[in-house]
Amino acid sequence: MLKELTKTRKKQFDVTIFQTPMFNQKKGYKQVYRIMVESADHDECLGSVFKKFNVLDRLPADFRGRYISTGDILYIDEGRRGQCYYQLQPGGWQEINRIHIR
Repeated sequence: MLKELTKTRKKQFDVTIFQTPMFNQKKGYKQVYRIMVESADHDECLGSVFKKFNVLDRLPADFRGRYISTGDILYIDEGRRGQCYYQLQPGGWQEINRIHIR
């Protein structure tokens, strides 16, 4: 019962996926998909988006990008709480500046 009372609240995150036209390019990021994700924090949100877009059976029907891979960028918008950009690096997700997206 105590676990139910201290349950973390889940929030809605507006997530946008940016990818380059070809794998392993450094410039030319374009928005390929936008989705609302419900999770407790950014780490959980990043994990659920990665899982959803790396399994063929879970991909949305209107998704026109490729699987999420190294170098791809996720933009998380929390409205008034701020915005964050994360890029997938070989060691995991790293927060980056907006300047990388052109």
